[in-house]
Amino acid sequence: MLSYTIKVEYAHDRKIRTRNKAVYRVAHWPIWIWVFFLAPGPLTFDLFARGPSRGNLLWLLLVLIGTGIAGVFGQLPGVEPRPYILRFNEDRPNPLYRRICYTFAWNALLSFAFLNLLGLAIAALTGTWYLKQIYSFGYLPIFLLISILGASGLLPRVRPSTRGEGTERRYFYGAVWAIVTAQTVLLLMWKALPQTHSADVLKLSVFVGVLAVVGTAAMFGLLPRTRPILPGELIVAD
Repeated sequence: MLSYTIKVEYAHDRKIRTRNKAVYRVAHWPIWIWVFFLAPGPLTFDLFARGPSRGNLLWLLLVLIGTGIAGVFGQLPGVEPRPYILRFNEDRPNPLYRRICYTFAWNALLSFAFLNLLGLAIAALTGTWYLKQIYSFGYLPIFLLISILGASGLLPRVRPSTRGEGTERRYFYGAVWAIVTAQTVLLLMWKALPQTHSADVLKLSVFVGVLAVVGTAAMFGLLPRTRPILPGELIVAD
């Protein structure tokens, strides 16, 4: 067994939940609405740059219908009638719906963070914004790359087996904590700060700083769901 110098959890200390309450299932639905709504990156960029359009509303309607049907049939993580993973580090096949959902979730995290970081860096270096062009030409290649990695089972929580769930989940939630926090701070700065070169440099510095600080906290298991879950004693739910 690996030796950890950070905070950890043990599987046998966790209460095993054999079913998901209705409120728990409904609370997870908006997460997947947001994940799939972000999938068409350039359309999402226009939403934040110019406000909602007919295309945004139509896509949102399709996502609501698609995720709603999937949720009713228990084909969204967290929206299942009962948890698929009852104990961590158990070698079970990872269902297709989990692999698809988490692939799209990784895309929502990594694509936007990388493209925004690239746009900030170029603006800070040149004094000119090319973010629209970056999204127009850069989003699809990154989306395809992440999709290929997901289909190949090379991303955490998207692997063919759930055996590594006890550690893979911490990578996913660590990315969620760091990227969502940094993106939120960046959006607030975008709205509050003037469009000047010095402000662009500040935005880049703060964005990178938040990613580093929150990412480090997640790495040491200081944030919810970022601690490794070790097998400990074996427990099987009745």
